[in-house]
Amino acid sequence: MSTDPILTVSGITKTFPGVTALDNVSFDIRRGEVHALVGENGAGKSTLMKVLAGLHQPDGGQILHRGQPVSVQSPLEARQMGILLIHQELSLSPELSVAENIYLGAWPTNALGVLNKRKLRRDARAALEALGCGFGPDRRVGTLSVAMQQMVEIARSQAFSADVVIFDEPTASLTDTEKDQLFATIRELRGQGVGIVYISHKMDEIFELTDRITVLRDGTVQGTVTTADTDSTAITRMMIGRTLEAYFHKAEIAFGAETLRVEGLGLDGQFDDVSFAVRQGEVLGLYGLVGAGRSEMVETIFGVRRADRGRLIWQGREIPLPTPRQAIDLGMALVPESRKEQGLVLMMGGLDNTTLPHLSSYATATVMDRGREMQVFDRYRKALAIKTTGPDQPVSTLSGGNQQKFVLAKWLCADPRLIILDEPTRGIDVGSKSAIHELIAELAGRGLAVIVISSEMPEVLGVSHRILAMAEGRLVGEFEGDAMTEENLIDAVSHHLANPAAQ
Repeated sequence: MSTDPILTVSGITKTFPGVTALDNVSFDIRRGEVHALVGENGAGKSTLMKVLAGLHQPDGGQILHRGQPVSVQSPLEARQMGILLIHQELSLSPELSVAENIYLGAWPTNALGVLNKRKLRRDARAALEALGCGFGPDRRVGTLSVAMQQMVEIARSQAFSADVVIFDEPTASLTDTEKDQLFATIRELRGQGVGIVYISHKMDEIFELTDRITVLRDGTVQGTVTTADTDSTAITRMMIGRTLEAYFHKAEIAFGAETLRVEGLGLDGQFDDVSFAVRQGEVLGLYGLVGAGRSEMVETIFGVRRADRGRLIWQGREIPLPTPRQAIDLGMALVPESRKEQGLVLMMGGLDNTTLPHLSSYATATVMDRGREMQVFDRYRKALAIKTTGPDQPVSTLSGGNQQKFVLAKWLCADPRLIILDEPTRGIDVGSKSAIHELIAELAGRGLAVIVISSEMPEVLGVSHRILAMAEGRLVGEFEGDAMTEENLIDAVSHHLANPAAQ
């Protein structure tokens, strides 16, 4: 790693209506290093990176690239300078080819301005081969896996000879194998002298991959440290301004009657013979690897999918398998795995998202009672500490943690009896995670039945009273008390024990 910065920002300030996103931020990236940028949602990480990538123009400060002052006016201009931002939400056109996506906005043309397809394919193939990609330039991007699509984005670094590559939460949708492949690619880029900015909420990744860490809080830099000279506790303290004394919150055991019992539930090709119960005041964890059938199973309970067989007993009486509307009317709530695709209408404000499933509750004849909606919005904005400029601010402009809180508000205002949380803390910072863990304990303490699906083993162990392990569409273990350990969960989902719950 060189000690010479390839990119330096000095005193960068950026304001939006009602909020200062960046306040006198200084930051540098060296050749051949992986530099982590961490902070809670809303700390200013993405805003700073969007300034570097030409998506936002700063209100003050200076950017130096290769020692020279620059003004980055657009993403294409940034890319041509050698600054590449790889978004968490991939910015590819699925109907175009790999080659067309790599050079999107800068397709090669001949003297007459006609697309030079031969050069486009040749140059794209060279970029793909430099990264060891196992697919060619003519593949339609929409046919590729998420990991392969990410490699198409990274191939732009080769195509445009990028010397700064910014990764924004790159492993959010990747399997462990795909993550290992990505890390190998990042290390290869580092070996080529590229400066890497790595944004992630996952501390294990930060400490495995990076050379330095810069912490942002409320739009200001809290410090930059060498990764080898610090630990996760110190970084967390810098991020949230306090130590995280009690990261997980578990409700006191005070179970009531069964809220839901599932018997022999099955959906062909997804899961089969699922039976369990959850009680009032209980947090039931559901752990398993990606593809185990967990999300499909809870979506079937909620009526998003239609079961092929099975019975539901709701508060002591058997009910027909419901539609989503019927499930809501019964008192069920489902916070889905993907808040952006399934949980929110991104261009609507927080108020409209909160009341959307329950509009009849706020209507008088055919007229909406906006005052009552505002009361509900204000109540949950305060209760969940949601950071927003007002009821009409589009949720697409909020941080991931605040978006997730609006998904929760949408269901809590209906006063449910059962709430199902599918990966409730995915892609959010440690402070927001702790707040949601505390909320889970509070809901159980109020007598709700809570089902939590999580791929993070410490989380599911930390919040649950009882855990079901699921693998290949079947429940393979049930654990509570002292039996709730990482070893037992791993054994169960790996099929190391034929009947782990009985051991």
